Amino acid sequence: MKAVALTAAGLALLSACGEPKAIPMNDEYAGDSGESSADAGTDTSNATNPTAQSTHSQPTSDKQDTGNYADGDYKVQGVYGPIGEDTIDVTITVKDGNVEHVDVVGHPFTTISKGHQTDFANAINGVVDGKPLKDLKIDTVAGASWTSDAFNEALKVAREEASIQ
Repeated sequence: MKAVALTAAGLALLSACGEPKAIPMNDEYAGDSGESSADAGTDTSNATNPTAQSTHSQPTSDKQDTGNYADGDYKVQGVYGPIGEDTIDVTITVKDGNVEHVDVVGHPFTTISKGHQTDFANAINGVVDGKPLKDLKIDTVAGASWTSDAFNEALKVAREEASIQ
């Protein structure tokens, strides 16, 4: 009986590890996969959000989503996978309350993840560009369900960070 209880407790702990989460990026280590921006294909070094939290222990922003958003670029890291091994760096450009453009740079743990992240990054702008940031949520894009979930978490944090208080 005790072995069953321990197994169930262990499964409960492990199941929580796979939840997608997102955090604002503005510290010197955020999104560092060892790749140069030339490797990633897009230079997002000018995209900043000076008000973002620099801690990786907090899965969301400490701000509230007001539904009224400041124009700018917001960098957020989405984390997912059974043990949080996959990440995507998302830069969302907001203009007049709409998503003007999104840049996604993947940091996959496996070649399967790399394929999903690449397909997602290639398709996402066709899905979100020009859409209102308020309440934006995507369904699975390019067959990448976990990447899509992490992107939705990144959207949530971007809304909080972009909110005019």
